[in-house]
Parts: sequence; structure tokens; C-alpha cells
Amino acid sequence: MRRALERGGVALEERKTLCNRDCPDTCGIVASVREGRVVKLRGDRDHPVTRGFLCYRTNQFLERQYSPERLTSPLLRKSGELSPVGWDEALDHVASGLRRIIDESGPAAVFHYRSGGSLGLLKVLSDYFFERLGPVTVKRGDICSGAGEAAQELDFGVSDSSDLSTLAHSRHILLWGKNVHVSSPHLIPMLDAARARGAEVVLIDPVAHAGAARFDAYHQLAPGGDFALAMAVAALLFERGHVDPRAGDYCDGLEEFRALALSRGVASWCREADASLALAEDLALRLGPGKPCCILVGWGMGRRSNGGAIVRALDALGAISGNLGIPGGGVSFYFRRRRAFDTSFVRGTAVAPRSVLEPLFGQALLEARDPPIRALWVTAGNPVAMLPDSARSARALAALELSVVVDSFLTDTARLASVVLPTTTLLEDDDLLGSYGHHLIGVSQPVVAPPPGVKTDLEIIQGLAARLGLEAELAGSARDWKRRLLAPASAAGVQLEDLEQGPLQNPLAERVLFEGRRFFTASGRVNLLRTAPAPRPAVDPAYPLELLALSTRDAQSAQWARAAPSPLWASVHPEAASGIEDGAVARLVSALGALQVRVRHDARQRRDVVLLPKGGHHHLAASANSLLEARLTDIGEGGALYEQRVRLERVSEA
Repeated sequence: MRRALERGGVALEERKTLCNRDCPDTCGIVASVREGRVVKLRGDRDHPVTRGFLCYRTNQFLERQYSPERLTSPLLRKSGELSPVGWDEALDHVASGLRRIIDESGPAAVFHYRSGGSLGLLKVLSDYFFERLGPVTVKRGDICSGAGEAAQELDFGVSDSSDLSTLAHSRHILLWGKNVHVSSPHLIPMLDAARARGAEVVLIDPVAHAGAARFDAYHQLAPGGDFALAMAVAALLFERGHVDPRAGDYCDGLEEFRALALSRGVASWCREADASLALAEDLALRLGPGKPCCILVGWGMGRRSNGGAIVRALDALGAISGNLGIPGGGVSFYFRRRRAFDTSFVRGTAVAPRSVLEPLFGQALLEARDPPIRALWVTAGNPVAMLPDSARSARALAALELSVVVDSFLTDTARLASVVLPTTTLLEDDDLLGSYGHHLIGVSQPVVAPPPGVKTDLEIIQGLAARLGLEAELAGSARDWKRRLLAPASAAGVQLEDLEQGPLQNPLAERVLFEGRRFFTASGRVNLLRTAPAPRPAVDPAYPLELLALSTRDAQSAQWARAAPSPLWASVHPEAASGIEDGAVARLVSALGALQVRVRHDARQRRDVVLLPKGGHHHLAASANSLLEARLTDIGEGGALYEQRVRLERVSEA
């Protein structure tokens, strides 16, 4: 949508689009455009979730949009250096390299890696191209939400949520490990409105952040202690008679879950969680007699070796207390953002000759045999900075014969590639979008044209397809493909033309999930957790701190507007700083390596953690992932990112 204004005699046009970055809010953006240049961004007041304001990162996006570091020409590695070339030369080089490698080693020697740097649905067309070309090797698992989604799919048959409007019915809202100030800022007005109507909002998190002072109560438990706390609450629900009398009608495994919760005393569970008995009792009252109670589940808890078990324990609390299928209740981890769209023509791992576990990216590339991986294409991702064990990922990438990165900037991954292809930013995007933080669907529309020499992901894939005999398979404009992917929503009454006027509710989404206690499991009942996860390993005294690399106001990932500083600020309780002064430079050491950091004392934090900002660059020695060993979660093939042990060491400042 566009609206023309007049400012100082120069035409100023307001144009609307949606943010496509990896964030649950999928904000509505209003761009003020003068003479083909965006001069201001603001939140769309007409967007039901954005409500007129943007997060800090998007507010600062024009710095990135018009950065002198932006790529506007393909780059091809010649004599060891990346040099600008024309599109024909770049695509001809890639096409001939892919054809040669497939002819010599088969399509499994080619790996297509697509991540969430853009959440636009048309990005699946790169998957489609490589599937038609091969199919080739693809990734499996999910570095971010794998364990949590797998947990809810086991428990409920689906990972989804009730509409946000149902929070108006909540009497209690538990932000369990969820930092809405950084990762879901547009939830805050809804939480404030719920509180104004009498609801209480409780934050449970090992990290002290802005929500600790804003909401009705804050409780700081041990990192990874969430499972034990949930078991303590479950035991109290059983002991105090707060379990829904009908729970046996819609829950499988109720007696086994009861036995698990009561296998230890409440005090024992609380000690493991480093939580008070009073907290467990308080949560049991909020979930039972205090319902409707909604648990909003943070994603960080799922990024642990027991991450799936944690989310399953929270699912069980919602189930046995009777908080599922009612307005104001629920256990919300994810919103099915793809439900309105048809991507079934991409079959993924079902037809791929081989798949690579995303959290083990570098190791898998280096160890692949029969055939080895010889070529890599990266769409909407920066695996060297994003994934654990950055140094190994960098070595694996540098060893490839052909590596192609599609990006707008020279990321850590692009710096090591043999070909870099410049693509559009979120202000130039032309795509379909769902959200994993609400049920709105919409379209992103270019508010300005890309710079000369920059192509969309679709144009890039179509150019490559034309060289490899797949031109007809990928033919069609962005609008043609939008219409095709939107078929399920269109059949339910939402047409592309409707979305071009503004975002709308997904017509296939339930307002109250599981209403009538209807679940999507094979039995139609909740499948309750029955066994406890493996005990956490004992703490190695050589590494007394647990490293938590967190999203910040400035950066939610390496592809956001502002990179983390170098050296990184490491926040730690003064008593856990090993005598290192506030502001001093130190070394943060793991079993994998070391980073130079600048220490910041923060007495609000626990004495067993150190906090780093997420999103730093590996080549600037500012990526927390260079310290993280690659580990898997218990289910869902996710990354266990939040249990790396480290220590601080004093160094002399240069």
C-alpha cells in the first residue's frame, strides 16, 4: 500500500511492507520514500500486532540498507581473492561447477543449506530448484526450535498456539524463560493490557533482564532447572488435588506422569532447580485454582541437552491442570507460520540422498564420504557465525571446491566462499510471510528497487535454472509463485489481493487451540511425558561458569543491523569474575577455544553464568559460537547451545 505526501515541495511517499527477518513479530513497516530512497521507517499503526512501533533493530535498519559495505556485484574468487564480476560470468561459473561435480560424484556431493535469514515463503524455491537438479544433500534438524517443536508434536500432534487475543481471558500468564523485551517486544502491550484487566504476569528465568522489574513477579532459577521446577509443580498439583478431574479423559500416560512427578519429594525437585518451595506452590495455585493460566515458553530452554523434556514437562503442566483448549490457557511455544501456504511440492529429506544435521554442520561436512561434499550453496544463512564450533565450520567451508553464498553483505560465511551473489534486503523483498509469534499472514512488497547489480533470490535461482535445463520448472514471477503458495488460504477465502491491502488472520488457524480437548495425536489425546531426562553432568571445577549467548537489543543474529562489539562484553556477577575488575579485558575459555572479552559486573545475575551477546562475527573474534561445542538436544535434532562450560582468565590489556 502506498500513500503520497508532500514535504517541503518534495514528494514523500509512504509505502508499507512486512519485516522478513527471523523474529516472531513479523512487523508491519511504513517506509517514507523520497526520490527512490527510504528516509524513515516506522511501525504500521494499522497492523494489529505492530501497533505503530518497531523494535530497535528494525528502527536502525537504514544504516544497513545504505551501508557502504553492501554488496552490489557478484564476487568470484580469483587467485585467492574475491573479485567483482558480472552476473553472466558468476552464474556460468556456478552452473558449470555444479554440473561437473554432479557428473563426477553424483548429486549427493552438492549440499544446499537454507536457514532463516529471511522467513519469506518464496525462499523454498531454492529448495525446489536443488531438489529438481538432484535431489542433493540437505540439512535436517533445527538449530533454534528443533527440540521444542518436536516436544509439542509428540505431546499434542502439533506445535501451535491459540490466538493472542485469548490472553484477554488469562488470569495468570507465566513467561517461562521468555524475554519478550528483546525477542517479542510487541507482546508487551498485550501483557500490559492483560494486567490492566487483573491478570498477573510472572517471569521465570535464570537471567535477570528488563522483565524482572516490569512484571508482577520474577523468579531466578538454575540454568536448565526448568524440568525439575516443572516436576515440583506437577507433584503439588497431584498432592493438592488441583489436577483437572477430566484429565484422564484426554491424557494418555497420566498415571505414569504422576509416578514420575511423585518419584521425588517436592523439596528435592526444588533443590535441583535452585527454586524455593514457595515458588512451586505459587505456580501450582496459578495453574490450578487460578486458571485460566497461559504458559508462554521461551525458546532458550529448548536449546539444552534436556530441552525437549523441559518443553514436554511444561506441556504436561498445562494439560493436567485443565488449561488446554480454553480461552486464556495453553502452552504457547510456536505459531504454525506455514499453515496457510502450500509448499508440498518440495519434499525435502523424504527424497534427499543424504541429510546433514544442522547443529553438527562443520563436522558433518568434513566427515562426509561416499561421496564427499564438494559443493555448498547457502540461502538465507550464515552458518560459520550461526552454528556451534565456528572454527570447524570455517575449515569445512574453506576446503570445498565450490561454495556459493547468497547474501547482501560479506558475512563470515561469504568471506570464505568461492562465489558470492548479492541479493535484496527486507525493504526490497517481494514475498509471502507468516509469523511464528502470531496468526497474521501477509505479503512483503518492495518499497524501493534494489541497487543496480542486485537480484532477488528468485531471480538468482531462475538464472541458474536456465543454465541447467530447469528454466520451465522455476518459471513465473514472484506474484505467480505467491498465488501458487497461497492456495490453502485462498481456498479458505483469503486471496493475494486481500493481503496486498494489509495482513489478515490466517483463516486456517484456530482461535482457541484444542478447543473441546481435541488433539492431533494418533489417539486424539495428549501424550504425556513418562520418563525423566538423563541427569545433568557434574560441573567441572575447571569451567565453573555456564555460557549463555543471548539476543540483545542490537542484534538477534549475525545478519541484523548492528554487530556485537569486539571484544565482546561479558556480563558476570562480581563474585564470579575471578577477581577481574569491572571493565577489564579478560579471556573467556572453553574446552574448544578462547575469546578476548571485556568484563561487565552485574550483581543481578547468578554466580554460575556468564552472558555474551549473540550475533557477533567470527572473523572479528566476536562470535560466542567459536566457544560452543556442537551438541544435540534430546529430541528434535536441535542444538544444545546453552550448556557450554567456561572460565574467565585475567590478561594484561594491550
